[in-house]
Amino acid sequence: MANNTSHTTEYRVLGKVLLLLMFLTFLTISVTAYNLGPFTVTIALLIAGVKAFMVMSNFMHLKHESKFLRVLVAMVFVLFAVIVLITFIDYAYR
Repeated sequence: MANNTSHTTEYRVLGKVLLLLMFLTFLTISVTAYNLGPFTVTIALLIAGVKAFMVMSNFMHLKHESKFLRVLVAMVFVLFAVIVLITFIDYAYR
């Protein structure tokens, strides 16, 4: 936590995040029900990334941390996206 300050999150905000996470989970399940070819996995991974960001920012209190730590976490997301992209390219040209 930046500068050892305390923070609280209202239950209303946490409830909204929970409902949004449940909706995104339902959306992920719905997307996988349709055959969209390689886009099925891509869309499911994008939704999972959004859900992971929401959990980290709200429940792990990343939004209250320093900018440096947020940039480091964003770099991990970028690295993960690059690795997934390389995997998809490798799979497409085999």
